[in-house]
Amino acid sequence: MRAIPLVPLLLGGWLVLPVHANDAQDQLKRLAQAEQQQSFQGTFVYERNGSFSTHRIWHRVADGKVSEHLLQLDGSAQEVLRVNGVTQCVSGTLEAGVANLPDSPSHAFDAAKLAAWYDMSVAGSSRVAGRPATVVMLAPRDQHRYGVELHLDNQTGLPLKSLLLSDKGQLLERFQFTELNTADQLTESMLQPSADCKAVTVAKSKSEPSKLPVTWRSDWLPPGFELSSAAARKDPDSKTLVTNLMYDDGLARFSVFIEPISGAAATDIRTQLGPTVAVSRRLTTPKGDAMVTVVGEIPIGTAERIALSMRTDPAPSSTGNKAPGATSKN
Repeated sequence: MRAIPLVPLLLGGWLVLPVHANDAQDQLKRLAQAEQQQSFQGTFVYERNGSFSTHRIWHRVADGKVSEHLLQLDGSAQEVLRVNGVTQCVSGTLEAGVANLPDSPSHAFDAAKLAAWYDMSVAGSSRVAGRPATVVMLAPRDQHRYGVELHLDNQTGLPLKSLLLSDKGQLLERFQFTELNTADQLTESMLQPSADCKAVTVAKSKSEPSKLPVTWRSDWLPPGFELSSAAARKDPDSKTLVTNLMYDDGLARFSVFIEPISGAAATDIRTQLGPTVAVSRRLTTPKGDAMVTVVGEIPIGTAERIALSMRTDPAPSSTGNKAPGATSKN
C-alpha cells in the first residue's frame, strides 16, 4: 500500500496488529455514527504545507440537529458556524472564501463504498490527546487519490487524528486533537457566534445539471468519483455565469469551475498548496472559449486531466447525477 512507508515513522514503537479488513470497515461505520450521535468540544491543530494553526470546536447533537462552532485561536480571528453541514456564518478572511477554514475532523464515511477504491486495514493502536485510539489506514488502489491514516477514539469512535498522505508517504495535511471533552454538556452560548460572524446564503438543494444554461460533463473521471451537485452563479466582477460541478468518491472531493471567456487574456494555472491543487486550462468549445478550473484534494496530474476532459455536449439523461466515465478503470 502506498501509505505504508510512512507508517513506521508515525507509529513509532506501537504494535502493528494483523487485523482483517472487515474490522477497518466496522471502525469507519462506527465513526459515521459517532459524528451524528456524539456531542463534544475540544481543541485541535491543523497542519498544511508546514503551516500550523490551532482551532477550538464545539459540536452538539440535539433534537436531530448537528450544530458546529469553530474558532481559530491563533493568527487572524476566523470563525464559522455550521448547522447540519450547512455554513450559517463566517468571519475574518473567510468572508472571501468559506472553504478556507478546514472542516472539522469528522466525516460521514460510507465504508462499503470506500472499499472499492481504498485498501482498508487496522494498523494498530495509539494514544492521542490522552485517549486510547485505533489506527485505521485507507490506502488508494490507484494514483488518483491520497491515502488517509485515522486514529479513532476507542470510547466514542470519533477521529482524534487524521493524516493525509501522498503516494510516496509524504504528509500533506494533519488534523490532531490536543484536548477532547465528551462528558460535559454543551450550552447554547458555546454555539453562539460573535457579532463578526457574517451570515452567508447557501443553496438548500442541489441543482440538476440539466437545468443549467449549458450542460457540462467530463469525458474522463477517476474511477469511483461521481457528480454530487451542480450549480451556476453570476460572477460579481465579470457578470458572466460560472458553472460549478462538485465530485466525490465518498472521501476525496474536487470542484470544477467553468467560466466563459471572450477574447480576454486568460492564464493557465498549475499550483499546489499542501493537499489542495488548482489547475486552470483554457478550452475551445463549439459554444466559445471557456476557462476550466479544477480545485480539490487530488493529485495535480489527475486534476489537469479532468480539466482537459470537460465538454459541453449534453450528457445522457439515463446517467442522472452519476458523471460519465465514473466507472473508468484508467
